[in-house]
Amino acid sequence: MARNAEKAMTTLARWRAAQLGENEKHKVKRRPYLASECKSLYACEKWRMQVIREIAKKVAQIQNAGLGEFRIRDLNDEINKLLREKRHWEAQIKELGGPDYAEIGPKMLDHEGKEVPGNRGYKYFGAAKDLPGVRELFEQEPPLPPRKTRAELMKDIDADYYGYRDDDDGILVPLEFFTEKACKVFIFTRYITYTTVKQLFPNWVLF
Repeated sequence: MARNAEKAMTTLARWRAAQLGENEKHKVKRRPYLASECKSLYACEKWRMQVIREIAKKVAQIQNAGLGEFRIRDLNDEINKLLREKRHWEAQIKELGGPDYAEIGPKMLDHEGKEVPGNRGYKYFGAAKDLPGVRELFEQEPPLPPRKTRAELMKDIDADYYGYRDDDDGILVPLEFFTEKACKVFIFTRYITYTTVKQLFPNWVLF
């Protein structure tokens, strides 16, 4: 009797181990919280594509204006959060020697959103662009850049601005030398011509 019970326990233990193995095999691995923790280029590419699919799904959902203001705002926040996560994965892929998606990647998902002037980085998608208070933000003109003070303008003024070091480049001095020589030749030639004509024709009025 004890022998049969022992066999039953052994069989049960094997069945339990097999079940746990199957569960572990089919268990879906969660995406790492930090992209920098993933050191596999293949895994980074996989997680990036997963994030892109989630963004596309939520961008399609937010087009429905009937979801209500609060749900639309939540969806818009989730999309912006996923966009930041996508950039983190792309930075990690580049760090591991993969392609630079910031340069060569498609921008369609990013271009679906619109930024408020002066609030760089946060985008509004779909029906979120027509939410109360958001439409008015888009209609505002971007703030003018701050005017520089006199002290800030004077920082860019040095000896080069006044031309004090123009002779140091070795280009201006030879040009001035040849120009000066040509002017002297021209003036001397004109003087000789004037003197000769004056002697030959003393009654002429020369200008």
